[in-house]
Amino acid sequence: MIKKLSKNVVRQRRHARVREKISGTAEMPRLCVYRSNANIEAQIIDDVKGVTLAHASSSALKLANGGNVEAAAKVGEAIAKVALEKNIKTIVFDRGGYAYHGRVKALAEAARKAGLQF
Repeated sequence: MIKKLSKNVVRQRRHARVREKISGTAEMPRLCVYRSNANIEAQIIDDVKGVTLAHASSSALKLANGGNVEAAAKVGEAIAKVALEKNIKTIVFDRGGYAYHGRVKALAEAARKAGLQF
């Protein structure tokens, strides 16, 4: 009998494989993305210290519809603004096991446009 795994379990395994290779440092922290059906979140993390340096989400921004591409772009701009205020200019992008498409791509491109380099 073949057991079918859920999409989220497959995503978590894919994310674990990627995290073996990607790590954030103080000089170049990691921008981690999490998306749910209703919201999208982004964190800038220093993995050496295990500290979150900056955070932005569609729920924190109190967006009416946090699960669409426009909301993801606003979260990308917000995370870039917070990062630049904390003098973080260069990051490593961690898409969290999601495809680089749609909301994840919109968040990344908005962060780049707002001044982050990755």
